[in-house]
Amino acid sequence: MSFSDRIAQGLESGWKVIDGATLTENHTAEADVVIVGTGAGGGTTAEILAKSGFSVILVEEGRLYYQKDFKMDELTSYANLYQEGMSRTTKDGAIAILQGRCVGGSTTVNWTSSFRTPDETLNYWGKRFGLDALSPAAMAPWFEGRETRHSMSPWNMDPNLNNDVLRQGCEKLGFSWQIIPRNVKGCWNLGYCGVGCPTNAKQGALMTTIPGALDNNASMYHGLRAERLVMNQDRIESLEATAMASDGITPTRVTVTLKAKHFVVAASAIGSPGLLLRSKLPDPYERVGKRSFIHPVNASVAQMPKLVDPFYGAPQSIYSDEFNFRNGVDGEAGYKLEVPPLHPAMSAGVVPGHGDEQAKNLAGLPWMQSVIALVRDGFHEDSPGGTVSLRADGSPMLDYPVSDYLWKGLRSAFYTMAEIQFAAGADKVRLMHLDSDWYSNWADAKAAIDRFSMEPHRVRLFTAHQMGGCAMGSNPEESVVNGFGEHHHVSNLSVHDASIFPTSIGANPQLSVYALAARNSSRLAQRLKA
Repeated sequence: MSFSDRIAQGLESGWKVIDGATLTENHTAEADVVIVGTGAGGGTTAEILAKSGFSVILVEEGRLYYQKDFKMDELTSYANLYQEGMSRTTKDGAIAILQGRCVGGSTTVNWTSSFRTPDETLNYWGKRFGLDALSPAAMAPWFEGRETRHSMSPWNMDPNLNNDVLRQGCEKLGFSWQIIPRNVKGCWNLGYCGVGCPTNAKQGALMTTIPGALDNNASMYHGLRAERLVMNQDRIESLEATAMASDGITPTRVTVTLKAKHFVVAASAIGSPGLLLRSKLPDPYERVGKRSFIHPVNASVAQMPKLVDPFYGAPQSIYSDEFNFRNGVDGEAGYKLEVPPLHPAMSAGVVPGHGDEQAKNLAGLPWMQSVIALVRDGFHEDSPGGTVSLRADGSPMLDYPVSDYLWKGLRSAFYTMAEIQFAAGADKVRLMHLDSDWYSNWADAKAAIDRFSMEPHRVRLFTAHQMGGCAMGSNPEESVVNGFGEHHHVSNLSVHDASIFPTSIGANPQLSVYALAARNSSRLAQRLKA
């Protein structure tokens, strides 16, 4: 290694890390706590419990990839680091789902944006779901603690031009904008955060809480798929898991049984409901998998007169909340405005067109700029979210119908994004809609958006934020866990990830998961000691 690598050093020092692909026979292991998932929730929980003196076993379906594997190469990275090789979609194929599948989960591949849960969201949860204990004032110290642990602070370098176009357009139009806090330390400003940080600057779970747990005698299996939790009366007795071959996707015949006093599920807002459904755990009100939310995201691209090079520099550094809560919490659908990096392979999958047309469009990639809108879902009776269910093979899938309420919000976002890009000096703008052409002025773009048919597959939609499906609430008739992530009907089960959000949140979710997991794990440690 040209400079110190936390993971390589730990493995050399004797961390208890087991690669499922190397297991040749069935076995059983035991700990105080078994944690399924190694992302924001699982890593935080593991570090806090291990430092509190408990024996911990972490289980990760994806594989352990670290600095030596992060080569800024889209082709291998999407295949290795993302769920279903970056091809995961909603049930109807209309919304692409970007989700990590590796040690560190999505924190290994996200774009580092680190926001506190908006006050409006926390206040709504208190009023609507009886979660008064999660008020902004009560959560502030937990956010603060995680901001320190993960080196989160507003990005202190000039934004790249891709992000600065959003700033310029907002300033021209009188919209508010701010600088995004990022969880980085010694960042080289390369821009390839989405394929694993090659310099170990990103302070996700892979560089912080996972090493923190392993340094404190936790064990970790990677390449091990959690199949089902086995109940005995009102308690879970064990987790049954299947080892995966070195390709990361083929199950072997080896099974691992893990026993514990307490089980924590932190397998994501798609994976956690999936595991609970496979396990057939008590669910008297059929809430598992219901009210599953995303931020449906639409986008527009612009050709700028200056070279943008949208693949270099911090991927996200400017945002605008001008439209997020403008109509109140439960009025018309609000949206957060951000900028995505545009790497060639990802851009080819998002920018409409095929063959010669696509080649011509992507030849302009160095001059291309993009804005995205994250639409807030779950705060209105006409946006009830989707449902996680199981395929015939037991794997989870998200059915996410887009309501008229959300389509209206997505159309509003198209207007806003195009107007901002033209205000910032774009030569031409194209909306990510199959019926969109390139438009050379705001009036033509607006007239075209007026006519767009807003329907699945015509509007290019994607999401990197999955939430809900094991919602928290004070009333067991409409929730799966309480405000501490403790299962309403199973005495030794907690859920510590974004699946416990009772709505989407209107911000990138990693800090919200870190903070809630820290709060709930600290409470769990006290409970287990007692």
